[in-house]
Amino acid sequence: MGMELPVESRHLEPAVLLKGAKELSSFISDQAVIGDDLGRLTDECVQALRDAGLFSLFIPKALKGAELSPLEGLEIVEVLSRADGSTGWVFMATQVSMASCAAFLAPSVTKKIFKTHIPLIAGHGAPMGKADTESNGYRLSGNWSYGSGLLHSEWIHSGAIIYKDDEPTFFPGTKYPHMRIFIVPIAEAEFKDNWDVLGLRASGSVDYSIRDAFVPEEYTHLLSANRPYLGGDLYRLGILGLATIGHTGVSLGIARRMLDEISALANAPSGRPTPLSNRGGGEAFQLQYGQAEARLHAARAFAYDIWGKIQVTLADGSDPTVRQITLARLAFLHANSVATGIANFGFEFGGGVALRKGKIQRCFRDQRAAAQHFTASEPIFRECAKELLGLAEGKIWSVRELVEIH
Repeated sequence: MGMELPVESRHLEPAVLLKGAKELSSFISDQAVIGDDLGRLTDECVQALRDAGLFSLFIPKALKGAELSPLEGLEIVEVLSRADGSTGWVFMATQVSMASCAAFLAPSVTKKIFKTHIPLIAGHGAPMGKADTESNGYRLSGNWSYGSGLLHSEWIHSGAIIYKDDEPTFFPGTKYPHMRIFIVPIAEAEFKDNWDVLGLRASGSVDYSIRDAFVPEEYTHLLSANRPYLGGDLYRLGILGLATIGHTGVSLGIARRMLDEISALANAPSGRPTPLSNRGGGEAFQLQYGQAEARLHAARAFAYDIWGKIQVTLADGSDPTVRQITLARLAFLHANSVATGIANFGFEFGGGVALRKGKIQRCFRDQRAAAQHFTASEPIFRECAKELLGLAEGKIWSVRELVEIH
């Protein structure tokens, strides 16, 4: 017999974490009603995720994390998002920030941040801030929008462009600005009271400002970092890859929940205020439901297929190819598009039930909000097409577009 794993290690095994996510689903779904009104996840929901070890998902094993594979992480995000879109959204957003901090900061700093526990880290990684170069660090200022998960966090993850002598700096020999991620204590930020939105209401994705905060060099890393100090293959995906996994899982999970809720409604007793007045619905509904199921299964298969192939590439010691990243982004765009169509379908056939507060309405609102994210926009579709058409030779993916290698 093999050596038995310590209790703590068993707690972080992929199958145990997935089982925990599934077992929490009903509780998370119940808490979603409260969180929607609060404009943030409930403390009980956050604590339950922590107690189940789920915040260890993409944290390096060296920091007592689970360091799951892309496919394992994708499935857990999907399960949590099926339980509640806002919970899935906060979970995936914090995982990206936490993972990049854990992997790409100098180990001496990371071990301070993760010394006693796995802290929640959130913010907005787009380079919306300005970081003036100072001795041994930077002076950070800026305004950031949509800091998903900030209301539950201890540290902030923010992107900024590096300035020197009040001029932006660039990577040597290129026209690309020097962009970095900054990790600062939550106390350095001023939160805006402006989270009044249609969907993902419980994500508490408030805007925030930072004014003149000194950030030591070692509390920063390149926005494009993909060579970890701690951790293995997973972190060669960088922020872009980790975020793509998360967004894909959210859309797949919300869409699955919408179809499950509509199926339950179609099988409920008659007499409710909905077009599904006959048990099982009419022919028009059945046609569209069957098509929606096919689209969702196909979108999910596409996503799991490409991430499985990327996982093999990483395990072989290689970086994902540009084509693999293109297909991963395309799989997310497709999943998001399919999920939005399913959200519209469910709301339409949900009738008066969908109009009132409830699971169908929340799925509709959450997916419509998720579809507003810039990574789900038409320009990214066009960039994918350019690469697939062979019109992007010599270019690599940045967050928003294909750029020249530098």
